[in-house]
Amino acid sequence: MTMNKILLFSFLTILTYCNGQEKAHPGKEPNTSNPIPKVIRNFKAIGMDPDFDTTLVSQYIRSIFQDSKGNLWFGTFEGVVRYNVKTLTYFSTPEGFISNSVFAINEDKMGNIWIGTDQGVYRYDGNTFKNFNQKDGLNHIDISRKGILVDKSGTIWVGTHGGVYRYDPTADSKGGQSFSLFHQLPPINIADIMEDKSGNIWFATSNQGVFRYDGKTIINMAEKEELSANYAGGIAQDNDGNMWFTMKTGICKYDGKTLTEYTAKDGLGGTEFWGIIIERSGIIWVTARGSTTRFDPSIPLPNPEAFTVFTPAEGLNCCVQSMFQDISGRMWWGTGQGLYRFDGKRFYQVKQNGPW
Repeated sequence: MTMNKILLFSFLTILTYCNGQEKAHPGKEPNTSNPIPKVIRNFKAIGMDPDFDTTLVSQYIRSIFQDSKGNLWFGTFEGVVRYNVKTLTYFSTPEGFISNSVFAINEDKMGNIWIGTDQGVYRYDGNTFKNFNQKDGLNHIDISRKGILVDKSGTIWVGTHGGVYRYDPTADSKGGQSFSLFHQLPPINIADIMEDKSGNIWFATSNQGVFRYDGKTIINMAEKEELSANYAGGIAQDNDGNMWFTMKTGICKYDGKTLTEYTAKDGLGGTEFWGIIIERSGIIWVTARGSTTRFDPSIPLPNPEAFTVFTPAEGLNCCVQSMFQDISGRMWWGTGQGLYRFDGKRFYQVKQNGPW
């Protein structure tokens, strides 16, 4: 059952933080109208294993993003991939993209694509890639999953396994160090960064709970507020403004005052919880070891119909590493066995030739 904890904020700014049977749900059928895309791929250039299933978009899809032009971007183990309906383009070393592991993708107000990798950050202006690493002020070049945020003001935040950095375009234009450490936060291991509707920046960590930055002060929610060993794997905000976090033992909702926890006892599937995303409809998806859960928070609990647990039997194989809802409302899942979509009842795999 749910458990409420009242969070009392200290004026000292140091207080802080906090996958059954399928029910018939409306969904979108696979898009078979799009042509089979042309694939631009250089296997030798990216050092791909010849035994790899080359019909997949990629085996590991660690990040999914859609830019302002409608292109879909996929962060993979062997680089970054762009899908524009007609073409699947695999960027690699010949184009100036050296890293093999992509964990985060975002776009700035100028239309540049920012890509977080295990070798720092890349900026793609539509023609060339520029890499930012230690020489540019990024003392930690291992960028976290979902570790790049472009906030409403245009500021670019980069989360690493050793702290948070901000990009300085003025310094970059003058040849100086483009990134500086955000000293108001400790050297935290970032798991997610997001901006809420009010402009607050939230940082989920794997070891120190959740931090909130309102532009002036930092508030930290940690284990003492029942955040389960200080682990927070993801952040999301619902249509009512509530914040949702994943924990080791489940998920929790924070309404600004009260923390409400949901675990396997309530209907969540899995044993170790990782990611969370909230559809524009309000439906919540939660990923965990062994399953993915669809949660309808509009159904009063206790009620088993609020939770639908999907396992490999429903088509979603292996562990989910990323989730994304595109502009048209379609949901995408990146896993350790390729790219998936959901047709309203079960998951199906999207390969290079579709169905898109």
